[in-house]
Amino acid sequence: MITKEHKTELINKFGVKVADTGRSEVQVALLTARINDLTHHLDGHKKDNSSRRGLIKLVSKRRKLLDYLAKKDINRYRDVLKSLALRK
Repeated sequence: MITKEHKTELINKFGVKVADTGRSEVQVALLTARINDLTHHLDGHKKDNSSRRGLIKLVSKRRKLLDYLAKKDINRYRDVLKSLALRK
């Protein structure tokens, strides 16, 4: 689970303002943190299919946000991929 401090840290790193949670970069960063957390959970709980389905939905949502960001501003898209260590 993502702590409040970690969430605030991600918002400050990728956002422009303090409460800038609507920005695509911030949303992708928060989704990535949740995806990493769920991936770690599924390493120990291989038969937890409801969490696996949730993980697939989160990955799909992140992919859609990244596609939108690539279409709108390719430089911001590349910066997000580099800073979050995501691959295309």
